[in-house]
Formats: sequence, C-alpha cells, structure tokens
Amino acid sequence: MPVKFPGFRSRREAVPDKLWTRCPSCSEQLFNKALEKTLHVCPSCGHHFRLSSALRLGLLLDPGSFEERDPGLAAQDMLGFVDQKTYPDRLAAAQLATGMRDAAVWGFGRIEEQRVAILVMDFGFMGGSMGAVVGEKVARAAEGALASRVPLIIVSASGGARMQEGTIALMQLAKTMAALERLRAAHVPYVSVMSDPTTGGVFASFAAMGDVNLAEPNALIGFAGARVGAGTIGQELPPGFQRAEFLLRHGFVDRIVARVDLRRELALLLRYLVPGQPEPARG
Repeated sequence: MPVKFPGFRSRREAVPDKLWTRCPSCSEQLFNKALEKTLHVCPSCGHHFRLSSALRLGLLLDPGSFEERDPGLAAQDMLGFVDQKTYPDRLAAAQLATGMRDAAVWGFGRIEEQRVAILVMDFGFMGGSMGAVVGEKVARAAEGALASRVPLIIVSASGGARMQEGTIALMQLAKTMAALERLRAAHVPYVSVMSDPTTGGVFASFAAMGDVNLAEPNALIGFAGARVGAGTIGQELPPGFQRAEFLLRHGFVDRIVARVDLRRELALLLRYLVPGQPEPARG
C-alpha cells in the first residue's frame, strides 16, 4: 500500500497577507505589529504611512478625551451623479470599508491637558474628498472653536473636492474660508497639519491657512498635479516639487514634524499661542 504523506502549504500560503506591509518608498517588507509600534512609520526609510482618522486621533489626543460632534452628518446624492457606479453606491462602499459616515471627523479633545477643537480627515474615505459634509464639519469645527475660545487643529488628508458633488463641493472652499476668517478676526489660533496627500481644493482653502502650518515628512502638498502644472507653464518642474520639504524651503510650510514628535510639537505650540495653558502632569 502506498504511503500517504501529509500535505504542506507553501510558505507564501502559510503567512497571511495581512501580517505584512510593503513600504512603497523602500520596498521593505514590514511586520504589521512592528509597524504599529513605530506609529506606522517605516523604520528603514522613514516613510509615513497614511493613517485612519481613528488612529490619528488616538495618537494626538489624551486618552479618552475626544468628544465627537455631528457624527450623523451624511452626504446626499443631490446631482444624481453616475460614473462607473452611482454616488450612493460609492458612499455605501466607503462607509462599509471605513466605518465612517464621511471623510472627516470633528469634536473636542485635549492635548497634554489643553482643550482643543479638532478635525481629522481620512484618505480612506473616497480619497478624503471634500463635499458638503466635510465642508460643513470644517465650518462647524471653526465655529465650535470660536464659541468655546479654544484653538482649532485640522489634520488634512485629501485628494481635493469631491467630483460627485460638482459645484456644491467647490462651494465648500468659500464656506470653510469664511468660517476661518471669523476665527482669525476673533484671535483664536488655528494650527493646520498637512499629511500625505493634501491637494486640490482642500489645499486651496483651509489646509494652507493656519496661523501655523505643519507638515509630515515627504507629504504630497499642492493644488494641481505635477503633470498639469508642467503642462500649464510649459516648463519642467524641479525635483521634489510639491513635497513638504520643497514647500518648507519656499515658505508655504512653517515646519516639518515627524509623526513621533507631532503630539509634543502641538502641545508646545498651543502654550505659545494660548498663554496660561496648564503644564502636563509629570509621572
């Protein structure tokens, strides 16, 4: 009688894909558990991976301090937009994938005991695109900061205005800028943090208008894409165009801050911008 040997899975089959992530910058294979310990920054090349809004809030705010506002706002298909899918189908898919109602979350929280209004965008929800809901949340975050007289922090991650909402999406540029102007007139600080990517209508409106503009390393920041820009001016663009380091050299960004330092950097800025804030508790 022939001997039956047990079957063995190949090593590739035996290791689930979700255990590893390939760095898009250096191609290093990174163990996901180890990547979490580095705050989703590649230990080999320093590439900053994109974060969900929940992870971002967890990294920046004091534990348990976040109080979300307006969680029920959801987009409407006002134009009956259809491309390869209907707009409602795209919204439903994004909501299922992210657990969010739209591409931004806002509320109040604390950073080293200092109370702030904070809005965080999530690129995972339709590329972080800004439609009526995102614009409304930005405006409400600014209005909440003004009413409470606390600093506003916005962390941007967006491909720009949401094409499925057409002109309605473009109207959010003016709407968000008006809300920020009222905040500025009342001398309430606004700190903008630009992560990868911060582009299109989001960059052209609220993202670049902070009293202090911070950026994560190598973040893509700008209005139109490099090919569009080169075609418009008929010239070859310089190396690193629209990366955070290029914008810092040309005065569009005040400082580049690594993710591991961002929470502390924000806490220090808040103490400069709002004197009399409490010092953090020392354990």
